[in-house]
Amino acid sequence: MSKILGVCSALLCTHAAVAANIQTKFEGKFDFSYDTGSESVSWLDKGWGATRFGKNDNKLSVSRAALAGRIDFADSWSFQGVAQYVPDPKTTVGFTEAFLEYSPAAQGYHVSTKLGAFYPKMSLENTGFGWSSPYSYHYSALNAWLGEEIRTIGAELVIKRPARKFRSKYDFSFHGAVFKGNDPAGTLIAWRGLLPHDRQTHLNERIGFAPLYSLQKPQLSKQWQHSDPFHEIDGRFGYYFGAHLEYLKKHSLRVYWYDNNGDPAVLNETIGQYAWDTRFLSVAWKSKLTKQTHLVAQAMSGSTAMGKARGVNNDFHSWFLLLSHKWQDYRFSARFEQSKVIDKDHWVFDPNASDNQALTLHASRAFSERWRAGVEWLYSDSWLSYRYKSGLPYDVKDKVWRATISYQF
Repeated sequence: MSKILGVCSALLCTHAAVAANIQTKFEGKFDFSYDTGSESVSWLDKGWGATRFGKNDNKLSVSRAALAGRIDFADSWSFQGVAQYVPDPKTTVGFTEAFLEYSPAAQGYHVSTKLGAFYPKMSLENTGFGWSSPYSYHYSALNAWLGEEIRTIGAELVIKRPARKFRSKYDFSFHGAVFKGNDPAGTLIAWRGLLPHDRQTHLNERIGFAPLYSLQKPQLSKQWQHSDPFHEIDGRFGYYFGAHLEYLKKHSLRVYWYDNNGDPAVLNETIGQYAWDTRFLSVAWKSKLTKQTHLVAQAMSGSTAMGKARGVNNDFHSWFLLLSHKWQDYRFSARFEQSKVIDKDHWVFDPNASDNQALTLHASRAFSERWRAGVEWLYSDSWLSYRYKSGLPYDVKDKVWRATISYQF
């Protein structure tokens, strides 16, 4: 990760010295929230709660503050980054993205490249400022997990066939990337499950989870009590490739295959992290039923494994359906989702199965270009197989209210 950022910084300084015309743009957003939280301890506080904020957290907070910057150079290069502040589990500030992009003008096919740390563009839900969602405060479970454990730390190539330049009704683009530093991705799927929330992980940030009885066993005793999702463990390159198809700017399809190419037998004892073999297929769809009404759907299916002889071995599936309508200055959204982790290994001391269903209802109003306020209700029904070892019921139902005032500049 440090090498990638070093290359980005060196190239940035070189171009800054020679560029005759540099343009800069900075934007920011603050979310002031009141969250009722759940009666359980949040997973961020190393509990078994299914929501971001639990009984130990402040109900009133700046739930997220983000600053996005872009520097455009005269020779088609740009540097882009997103820094954020979050209050949980402790006050932290860090980057979620930082990359260089080369995007030259073209008459026909358009070719662009990225180098650095960034999100793969799998989601049609998280298309708002700083990879947030314009439809709701909580992200769907599958996109929440992408925001936690998935980041491209490498290079991406995009080849686009713009509809306008070919007098076509279809836009098409191919996206392919190679990366390192995403080996522990899958840790939270196995030992916490897929849950809806809006907490994005900083680059090189650790994410904790509830104390596990299984990590006291000899087979897992070298695994530490957290996920370090952006570390390189086995020296291998991961990859993904995807295709975007858009029809008349009304209907969009994104299909991605992701494989971190991890060697599950490799362990970095210095940081207590294994390389997980994590791969999945993601399919996202968006239809503008009218100019004001959008339908968004996404499904993900994959597998993740770690340890010698794949001692922890799980399949996972997640999907959601979201309907959003904008009326004057108001937005109303509803999303239903289901996520499931299937335990396939034979380590009975380490149960990983989980099942979560959630319903999210959202209403908000824009008072100006800068100010928006809204309220959201999340109902979560989570079943986690590991809860019983902590004397808790398998199944927990949470009903959470959130009121948010947002300021964007």
